[in-house]
Amino acid sequence: MPVAFRVYSEFAELIKFPKMNKTKINSKDFAKRMGAYSHGYKVEICDSVLVFTTGQIALDKEGNVLYPDDPAKQAEFVYESLQKILNEAGASLDDVVKTMVFVTDMDDFSKISEVRNKYFKNAEPVSTLVEVKKLVKEGCRVEIEVIAAYKK
Repeated sequence: MPVAFRVYSEFAELIKFPKMNKTKINSKDFAKRMGAYSHGYKVEICDSVLVFTTGQIALDKEGNVLYPDDPAKQAEFVYESLQKILNEAGASLDDVVKTMVFVTDMDDFSKISEVRNKYFKNAEPVSTLVEVKKLVKEGCRVEIEVIAAYKK
């Protein structure tokens, strides 16, 4: 057994880290994944649940980009996708505590923000918005990931 793992195991036993369960979330409603990743993870720790999503983009089931010239419609599609992932984990957009938005053009901010505000009117999560040169699929103008938290 590697020394680092043995030390961690002894430390965890000493301070009695709580048990943790991780569950992958991979919806068949989405396009085929483009690599070794999951759409999300549900992490249960004691009486709390955290849900982490991968960045979502506007793709149909065949992997084609939707609404390439409309960042607001792309954002709408992405928030609906995020809602599906969260629902599979027993959460909703109202449980989101952190969101990270990537855009290819900061001038799209107001259009995307209007959609965002509709979906997060109750949650008001902490947020980060970053402009990037491009996203994984040509034509995608917005990518969004979230972290949600709720009690069992």
